[in-house]
Amino acid sequence: MSQVPSFDEWLAEAKADPSAHQCGMYLCHNGVVREVAKEIVRAYGDNDAAVTGMDFSYDQALLDQAIEEAKGYPGIFYVRVWLNSGHLEVGDDIMRVLVGGDIRERTIDGLVKLVKNIKDNIVREIEVRD
Repeated sequence: MSQVPSFDEWLAEAKADPSAHQCGMYLCHNGVVREVAKEIVRAYGDNDAAVTGMDFSYDQALLDQAIEEAKGYPGIFYVRVWLNSGHLEVGDDIMRVLVGGDIRERTIDGLVKLVKNIKDNIVREIEVRD
C-alpha cells in the first residue's frame, strides 16, 4: 500500500498550475474499500455480503494513457490521479482523482468519464470475503 496523497496539497498545486486561469471548478473523487460487495449492492441493494478487504492492482501504462486522454476532454484543463495497490482493508483508499474544468457540467462529465475508464479498463479489484 502506498502513501495516500493530500487533496489539500493537490488543490494548492492545481491552483498554482498554468492551467488554473481556465478552471472554474475542481472536483475530487476518493474511492474507498467498502464492506458491502458491489455486485450484491448493484443487483439487489442488499448490504449483507461482507467484504473484509480487496486485492487491488492496475496497469500504469493504461493509466498514463487515460490521464492524457482526459486532458483532452471538452473543458478539462487539469487532471491528477493516484491509485493504491496491494492488499487493502475496509476503509483504505483505493484511488484519488482530481479534475479541473471550465464549467460545472463539463467538469462533472470529465470526472465521471475518467473514473469510469479507470474502473472499467485499468484496475483489477478482487474483493476478499471470509
